[in-house]
Amino acid sequence: QVQLVESGGGLVQAGGSLRLSCTASGRTFSSYAMTWFRQGPGKEREFVAAINWSAYSTNYADSVKGRFTISRDNAKNTVYLQMNSLKPEDTAVYYCAARPGSTVVTPSAYRYWGQGTQVTVSS
Repeated sequence: QVQLVESGGGLVQAGGSLRLSCTASGRTFSSYAMTWFRQGPGKEREFVAAINWSAYSTNYADSVKGRFTISRDNAKNTVYLQMNSLKPEDTAVYYCAARPGSTVVTPSAYRYWGQGTQVTVSS
């Protein structure tokens, strides 16, 4: 069993930055792929960024490439999402998710989810 808790969301002006954190309980964190998803108002949940267990491999949605960076610290059981040059269209609830094995971009493939953290970008 893995429990995930996100933090770091908030209100920021366009062009600003935020860093989200997701801390996991359980001793198997280091073996899990970790992924950030987001869900905007009236939209489906969408893939944002993913990182494999060793942090050797990362993957990003085209809409955030060059602006967002995913990283992890297995010693702290934490995955991060550094978000720069934020845009109003980045406004959403951001969720972290975990699964054993490889990263995938499909939400239904993930068993473990956090409660979400709200990110609001004003224009």
